Amino acid sequence: MALPKAYEEYNRSKILTASPAELTLMLYEGAIKFCNIAIDAVARKDIQKAHMNIVKVENIIDYLRKTLDMKYPVAQDFERMYVYLGDRLIEGNLKKDQEILEEINTHLRAIRDTWKEVMRINKEKGAI
Repeated sequence: MALPKAYEEYNRSKILTASPAELTLMLYEGAIKFCNIAIDAVARKDIQKAHMNIVKVENIIDYLRKTLDMKYPVAQDFERMYVYLGDRLIEGNLKKDQEILEEINTHLRAIRDTWKEVMRINKEKGAI
């Protein structure tokens, strides 16, 4: 029993000490994880599990969208991307369509990888 508690404390500490950029990366990672679980659940015809995990991805995308700082022009691009992903998540959830969920996951991975690259470049410049 001590091991799960230690893991929970580690994760809590990791979140509390993370930079905003690292927190955003964690959100992308979480969205990918839940999307993978949903894809697997759809394949196994576990409708409830698929729904629960798609909703988790929707919540993450919604949070990311709400936290956009619209004073930056790039925020408009993120806004359009998040709206698209949100719409596709709704469609994927209604249809329990594995292909749609895989498309979403492809986009999420691309966004995450781009975010990691931005973090790396900013770290090299000393901006993070």
